[in-house]
Amino acid sequence: MSFPPTASPARFAAFQNQPVLQGALLILFSELMFASMGASIKALSLSDLSNEMTVFLRNLLGLFLVLPLLLKAGVGSFRTCVLPLHLLRTVSGLSAMYCLFYAVSHLPLADAMLLKMTTPIFMPLLVYLWLRERVSRWALLAIPLGFGGVIVILQPQGTLHLAALVGLLGGLCEALAKTTVRRLSCTEPTLRIVFYFALFATFLSLLPLWLSGWQMPSWAQWQFIALIALFGSLGQLLMTQGYSTAPAAQISPLTFFAVVFGASYGYLFWQEMLDLRFVSGAVLISLAGILAVRR
Repeated sequence: MSFPPTASPARFAAFQNQPVLQGALLILFSELMFASMGASIKALSLSDLSNEMTVFLRNLLGLFLVLPLLLKAGVGSFRTCVLPLHLLRTVSGLSAMYCLFYAVSHLPLADAMLLKMTTPIFMPLLVYLWLRERVSRWALLAIPLGFGGVIVILQPQGTLHLAALVGLLGGLCEALAKTTVRRLSCTEPTLRIVFYFALFATFLSLLPLWLSGWQMPSWAQWQFIALIALFGSLGQLLMTQGYSTAPAAQISPLTFFAVVFGASYGYLFWQEMLDLRFVSGAVLISLAGILAVRR
């Protein structure tokens, strides 16, 4: 195998021996995928397709995308001894998905992505309560700082916005999901984690769909649903591999690039402008997220 002059075998081997760099790049591209999914959700929300229908079809198509990859790896790839952890990861991740879809549909895209970025603030608390790991003084400082930024986002005119509260709840659910992924990665390969999430999420999202009723999407809606499933599945694969490659404490701050990507999409497609409220909240939450994972 030959290498171009700028990528010698020595440099390639050096890159392979830098798990933090690999994990960082994986997380960066995963957040680009999630922001792209958010933009597709935003575009789809302008139609009359229900949130329950969108979530179910996103998971169903995601399952069809992942299943061939697992089948190619062999029947043994399905075997797992930690099914309850997969279920917990699915319930928390699916809850975060419902919250994100709702927030993106009712808020500017950058605001919704920013509230999703409260995940690192919640993670130290979950790690302490579940894994009994010590919480550093930086993490303790990050909690009030981060929630100060949340208050700026939630109360622009002194009243609470339901969609913003839902987005904040999504950040908490996502924190639980990512903590569970980190625990699963000790024994489970990336593809198996993503497969069981897609499988369980498809069946669990059937109940809300049954309660809300089936809607046949139009051809244009199917195209956006396909993009949501594609971007979401790629994001899940990249994120899971990223947290399996490097410690979350060192790569989690890169998740804040989702806000940059989301703001860019919002400006390009919906002319959503950033105001002082957003910038102030973004600075506080971003700083808190970085402090929360500082060692």
